[in-house]
Amino acid sequence: MVTMAGSSLSNQVGAAIGALAFPVLGPVGVVAVRQYVAAFVLLAVGRPRLRDFTWAQWRPVLGLAVVFATMNLSLYTAIDRIGLGLAVTLEFLGPLTIALAATRRRVDAFCAVIAAVGVVVLMRPQPSADYVGMGLALLAACCWASYILLNRTVGRRIPGAQGTATAAGISALMFLPVGIILVLRQPPTAAAVGCAVAAGVLSSAVPYLADVFTLRRVPAQAFGLFMSVNPLLAALVGWIGLDQNLGLTEWASIGAIVAANTLSILVRRG
Repeated sequence: MVTMAGSSLSNQVGAAIGALAFPVLGPVGVVAVRQYVAAFVLLAVGRPRLRDFTWAQWRPVLGLAVVFATMNLSLYTAIDRIGLGLAVTLEFLGPLTIALAATRRRVDAFCAVIAAVGVVVLMRPQPSADYVGMGLALLAACCWASYILLNRTVGRRIPGAQGTATAAGISALMFLPVGIILVLRQPPTAAAVGCAVAAGVLSSAVPYLADVFTLRRVPAQAFGLFMSVNPLLAALVGWIGLDQNLGLTEWASIGAIVAANTLSILVRRG
């Protein structure tokens, strides 16, 4: 549980720091740098032996690489449009779906439904609602669900962090043209690159390594339910670090999601 909590906090702080570079690099540029940093760190740690991989091992690795790229790009673009707290809360629909699909207890289903109601309230129609941003956050949710399942498969089929490191490296190659175009069009500032690099370490390298080892020991549905702490952390980090204020209804909805998760964990431990 400590590992999952640390991974979540690192992820949200990294996203907030990365958002500071949006005016210079844009969400795509920040994600590109983030992928480069994650690949560098993970490849150095995992040291994958690519020649030893079988096709059964390559399949989930390639899928995970695509998920890495799509999840980060859709989420960071959503953060730029609708803010950190709302984007991450909608992204939580991914692990929530995993929890609903895999639950075998009524209390888990009840907690997941409460969390789902909180998300629905957040998406209620408003004149100022950015549905494109919400749609991107929902795409990130689909990717997060796929990430949980694929990362678990990769962790079981490939020893250590080799699989995750390989997926991160392939994802970074996918963003290589973006980095080249970005540098040629407008050389970024050192401060912007620094923020993007910090986002890469905190939001990619640290969570990826933590998750691949956690998912070997924790059931996917338990991991998904625990990850509901992310909306609260994102809202707090966005409020403190980015001055992104939420209304009472938004805070209540996020509180309901976290409360549902907490109840499920307490009942599970009992």
